[in-house]
This record gives sequence, structure tokens and C-alpha cells, in this order.
Amino acid sequence: MPVDHRPLAVFLMGPTASGKTALACALSERFPFGLISVDSALVYRGLDIGSAKPDAATLARYPHELIDIRDPAEPYSAADFSADAQAAMQRMHAAGKLPLLVGGTGLYFRALQRGLSSLPEADPELRAQLAEEAAAIGWHGLHGRLVELDPPAAERIKPNDAQRIQRALEVIMLTGRPLSAQQQGGRGQPFPWRVLKLALLPGDRAPLHARIAHRFELMLREGLLDEVQALRQRGDLRPDLPAIRAVGYRQAWEHLDGAYDAAVLRDRGIFATRQLAKRQITWLRSELDARVLDPEQPGLLERAAAAMCLFLGEN
Repeated sequence: MPVDHRPLAVFLMGPTASGKTALACALSERFPFGLISVDSALVYRGLDIGSAKPDAATLARYPHELIDIRDPAEPYSAADFSADAQAAMQRMHAAGKLPLLVGGTGLYFRALQRGLSSLPEADPELRAQLAEEAAAIGWHGLHGRLVELDPPAAERIKPNDAQRIQRALEVIMLTGRPLSAQQQGGRGQPFPWRVLKLALLPGDRAPLHARIAHRFELMLREGLLDEVQALRQRGDLRPDLPAIRAVGYRQAWEHLDGAYDAAVLRDRGIFATRQLAKRQITWLRSELDARVLDPEQPGLLERAAAAMCLFLGEN
């Protein structure tokens, strides 16, 4: 059997509020890790409270790459992440560190390891045309068109997800082919790293749900609304931008628009976060090559460290 000489990397994956960051930091005390964030909200500067971004003291002791690298007015794609993460991994390897990629954004992990299909660049004129049509018939109406043109994509995309509906229709209009057919492409060669995947998957979701509720209430007490108000006052941010569509930020923005009161904000924020966790868990269960660790069971650090020792060939 041929020896695999690829450099080593670790993916530490899990749903929101499952303890990924704490575990990554603890593992860094035992192993020569360099940490890379895999989170679509943490890339944005100024999104601190609502994204549960590690505090300054934690980041000073355990530096993470790919945190605070984008202004919230600038979209950040899975392709951007893949390029940035590969560069960070190479820097760490050159410095004698083992890359540990930690986060819950499944699309980013997937884009990095498996690659992305080659899709056309955004077309501003076409997007403006679709936005005009949406103003006339609504995004639900355009979603109905997507149902006709690309049923698999329409099944995945919710009728109120304007950004993804627009992109799916844009791709069809630019290429003449359904988006779902073009997303079957991927990396043409093996991933150049040998990866240990650790997946934090709770057997009982009740403790996770309790932490989600407690954490969102804490975010509100710590000033989430002030943070979002400061973003609104910039004047260049819109609720359809990826940064503002992040869980927690979307609900706080709508509350400040007067859509609902503080009690509804709390309930909607907690519900949206639980739905995010549910989607993340569903994705993690499809990662059949991941080693599953139940974060609710005692000895999580010891179990993760044991898996690391096996991966590294240590006793």
C-alpha cells in the first residue's frame, strides 16, 4: 500500500454553540496547531457580539486566521474562503504548525476540500433586471419561475431567499443550463492535505438548544442591538447583504426597522439559531469520514486528543 506523504490538517466541525472554539483552543495547548476560522460571519469586521466572535483576549492567546478580514459591505464567497484558507494552511505548514480549521460553515469546508464548479461571474445588469422583476412580482414569484427552470435548485432554496434565487436565475440566463447541473463539478485532483475530521455531534440536542437560548439572550444583554444600530448608521449596508443576513443580525435589523418587538426578536433569534444548528447537524451527518464526538459526554478534550494522537502516530 503506497505511503501518503501529504501534509496533515485537522477539520474541527460542529453546530453553533457546540463548543468548537473552546475545544480548538484547548487542543492548541497540547499540539502545535495554527488555527483557521471556518465561519461565514466571523470574516466580517464589526460583527462581534451577534457572531459569537472570540474575544480579544482569546484571539491574543490563540490567534485565528480569517477573522475580521472583510468589511461587511463586501460579500465573501466560498471560493474566496477556499483560496484564503489554502494560503493560510501553506503558511502554517512552512512555519512548522499543523493547520486546525475550526467552524460550522459546511459550504466552506466543502469548497476547500472538494472544490467548486466553474460558474459565471455576476452580471450587474442582469441582477438589476431581476431585482426590478422582484419589485414587480416579488421574490416568491421569481422562485416560482425557478421551480419551472431548475426544480432541484428550487427545492433547496427558500422562496424568501432573494440572494440565492437571484443567483440561480442569473446562472440559468447566462449559461442556458440549470444551476443544479453545474454544481456537480468540483476539484479535479485529490485534496493536497491528509485530513482528520472531528465532528461535534450531540446525541441529545436539549443541552445544545438551552445553550443557544442562553447565548442569544446574553448577546442581547451585551449590546447586540447597539452593534446592529451602529452598522445601520453607516448608511452603506443593506439587509440583503450576506453579512446582515447572518443569523441574529437579520432579526435584529428587522426589529430596528419596527417589524416586531423585543420579545419577538428574542424568540425569532433563538429559533433561527436552532434552525441553523439543525442544518449544520444534517450536513455533518453526511460527512461519513468524520470521527464523531458527542460534546455532551464527559472527557471531550481527552477523546479529541486521543484521536489526534492516533492521527499523528503518537502513543
